[in-house]
Amino acid sequence: LKRDNPFDALISSHYACLNDLPIGAVVGTSSQRRQVQLMQLRPDIKIKDLRGNINTRLAKCENGDFDAIVLACAGLERLGMHERIRQELKPPLWWPAVAQGAIAVESLSAKPEISALFAALNDKPTELRVRAERAMNKQLHGSCQVPVAAYAEIDGDAMTLTGWVGNYAQVRSITATAEGVANEPEALGQRVSEMLFELGAAELLNI
Repeated sequence: LKRDNPFDALISSHYACLNDLPIGAVVGTSSQRRQVQLMQLRPDIKIKDLRGNINTRLAKCENGDFDAIVLACAGLERLGMHERIRQELKPPLWWPAVAQGAIAVESLSAKPEISALFAALNDKPTELRVRAERAMNKQLHGSCQVPVAAYAEIDGDAMTLTGWVGNYAQVRSITATAEGVANEPEALGQRVSEMLFELGAAELLNI
């Protein structure tokens, strides 16, 4: 389906943006990708794990367990909670998760007729962007527990892909950007992953 807002959101009952948080503020997120970026931008804050569904997480913020929390914009917007977003965290200062904001239909490869039924729903630009991001992620052995981010954009027949790799212990990250043909997303994803490996991604990811 057409990709929704791919960026992250800062939610807070008292503060309008990341820069407004007081020194020592407690921010909730269990994502290492988000944790590394938070520590790079605000090394003075304290980060605590945040679990549960969206309503549970929002309640913990409202109850004062956290000064702010970080969630995906798409999830909030799909639930009609756009007003809860105090700040959109977006490039070039903040990089989103691979394929964030995209929804796919999964079906059995042994039954291609099922996939054919859903073909009319497919948004081609979203598909190409997600394929590029996922190709990069696959080369980096990324997962939900690994601090990897990617963001692809299409302009005409060209696609630009930026990849980001972080390290929680070192509070360090690297980025790489390349441009390629939009209809060859896997090639672009592989090229960006190779650029990241050249910059030391294997060491950061401990692979």
